[in-house]
Amino acid sequence: MKGRVVVGGEALVDLVPVERSPLAPLAPRLGGGPYNVAVGLGRLGTPATMLTRLSTDAFGDALLARLRDSHVDDALVQRGEEPSTLAVVTIDESGAARYSFHVAGAADRLVADPGELPADTAALALGTLSLVLEPGASVYADLARRAAGAGVFVSLDPNIREALVTDPDRVRTRLDAIAGGAGLVKLSDEDARWWGRSPSDLLAAGATAVVVTRGAEGLVVRTRDGEVAVGADTSRPVVDTIGAGDSVHSALLAYLHSHDLLDRTRLAALGPGGWRDALGFAARVAGWTCSRAGAEPPTRAELGGGSEPGS
Repeated sequence: MKGRVVVGGEALVDLVPVERSPLAPLAPRLGGGPYNVAVGLGRLGTPATMLTRLSTDAFGDALLARLRDSHVDDALVQRGEEPSTLAVVTIDESGAARYSFHVAGAADRLVADPGELPADTAALALGTLSLVLEPGASVYADLARRAAGAGVFVSLDPNIREALVTDPDRVRTRLDAIAGGAGLVKLSDEDARWWGRSPSDLLAAGATAVVVTRGAEGLVVRTRDGEVAVGADTSRPVVDTIGAGDSVHSALLAYLHSHDLLDRTRLAALGPGGWRDALGFAARVAGWTCSRAGAEPPTRAELGGGSEPGS
């Protein structure tokens, strides 16, 4: 399969409670929405390159080492002396995660424009804090515009962290512009409510397909040809939901890559059966991630089955 997926955005450290109590000790877990997507792709055997800026502190070193251990190319990783972003996580009784972020002056928001993407770039995936926090947000938005204009498949996961949004109208305008040139928009029910855009709105604006995650109710895709839904994978017990949406995003990209569908025209022709397979694979990957603490997506070997995602 030709081409790579470039994933742009933040890499950070989640401080996760080790037990369910208000003052439980916190353990560091490596994460960040785009970072989780890159790690997920690498573990599924999809060629992936991470575009971000990492601190030269110990957390930054650990983030870089995990990318390499997950078979993610680091050619577009920048380094700086700024601190790593931290996210303090609270887990409720259902296993759902809530976050408070420490982002002032952090390395990942100071990413520099990389210029031209590698010549074999098949897709560019963006989302989360990287599209909210300046100056990096403008860098990524301009990169998405250039990539879409050059025919690169763009995938967007807004993954909104409302507490960090100081100018909602500006962020919505930025997301609208990226979505209009996107092959895939993946978002949660909560994202859609905050954004004020339904799947039909996003399709009308130019997106090829919109996948909405609905927690325990599963996944649904909306295209110009209709709607396909699958249930959540409940075959494994839920430990927490950290990284669940990111696993859906990486699994969808891995499926599209393996089936040569990282192209807006070919994706538009994907029928209901193909979408059921893609969503089912994404639900299975997310189920694996939710079955263990932190954002730890599965490898292809752990998933078993065929040699390709969705096979």
